[in-house]
Amino acid sequence: MLVELRIDNFAIIEHLNLNFLPGLITFTGETGAGKSIIIDAVEVLVGGRAESTMIRSGAKRAQIEAVFRISPSVREDIHQILTHEELLDDPDYLTISREIRATGRNVARVNGRIVNVALLRDLGEYLVDVHGQSEHLSLLRIREHLGLLDRYDGIDDLLKPYQATYHRLITVMKELSDLQMAEREAARRSDMLSYQINEIESARLVPGEEEDLRTERTRLANTEAIASLVQVALLDLDEGTSESPSSVDTFGRVLDSLNDITRYDPTQVKQAERAQGIFDELIELASSLRSYMELVEFNPSRLNQVEERLNLIHNLTRKYGDSIPDVLAYAEQARTELESITQAGERIEELEKQVNHLRTTIAIDGIALSKRRYKVAKKLEKELE
Repeated sequence: MLVELRIDNFAIIEHLNLNFLPGLITFTGETGAGKSIIIDAVEVLVGGRAESTMIRSGAKRAQIEAVFRISPSVREDIHQILTHEELLDDPDYLTISREIRATGRNVARVNGRIVNVALLRDLGEYLVDVHGQSEHLSLLRIREHLGLLDRYDGIDDLLKPYQATYHRLITVMKELSDLQMAEREAARRSDMLSYQINEIESARLVPGEEEDLRTERTRLANTEAIASLVQVALLDLDEGTSESPSSVDTFGRVLDSLNDITRYDPTQVKQAERAQGIFDELIELASSLRSYMELVEFNPSRLNQVEERLNLIHNLTRKYGDSIPDVLAYAEQARTELESITQAGERIEELEKQVNHLRTTIAIDGIALSKRRYKVAKKLEKELE
């Protein structure tokens, strides 16, 4: 219901403020008084054509603004539009304005926010119905007829189940269409995923092995230098020369001296025991170096294997991730996707059954709804006549 209307500089109207009470409101007056202009202003307000020629002579702009109380019969529809556009402020009232500028530009607002004219038209269909030689006459809009007929008889008991089935059918058909479209790419995608999974799995990657391989590669590539350094260490530690005795021999004499001291001074037993420990450590160190020396040998075959393994890891990380854990995670994700592709066929078959069932249901409901509407239309036609 229109409760307030304000018009400024529109046609011959300079300023006009109207407040409407419930009930029938009648405007009377001689020709040219401006009765039709008020209706024209309302039509412009709800999305009608706005032109700069509508601006009052001498003014730069025209302003039309109205406040509507939202009727319960259209509340749900209007709230849906306003909520979708994030324009709902007061659930009971709605403010619409239209500004026409001399430059030709016009601005539409709903609840103070700028909107496009199409939205004004959508709202206007629920707010204003001009009965006359006007494009706003709802009785002349064929798409309104079914709604009028259904409201006349109140056939929600048939209409709502039909609408629910229809919306469910549209949802299922969209999912089916998406899956069928994806299925066209599924074979190619499936082959690629299978190749990627096989490439990663056949590598038998182990987290952390890359660092171990790099360490081994460094050792294998420097075998000669390592062997030379071990020989020098063993020479100084345990072998010695005629000019330079080994560390073991030198420290052995130190140990003998400390043992001799303990015969004269028992307080030095701990020192002797400490020296014995060091001497044993030197012997064990020499033994370990000899064992290590036996392992240090130039092995070009193993070096090639390590290089090939590192190159394989590098290629996989370049394609599937920055590290071995990333590559393994990619493989797991690919397996999941491949499984979903494999199961898509089953889902398509299931959806096709749902579509067939829903089409049967909507056909039955639609026939019942059509029969009911036909019967009601005859009744309404008779009563109108």
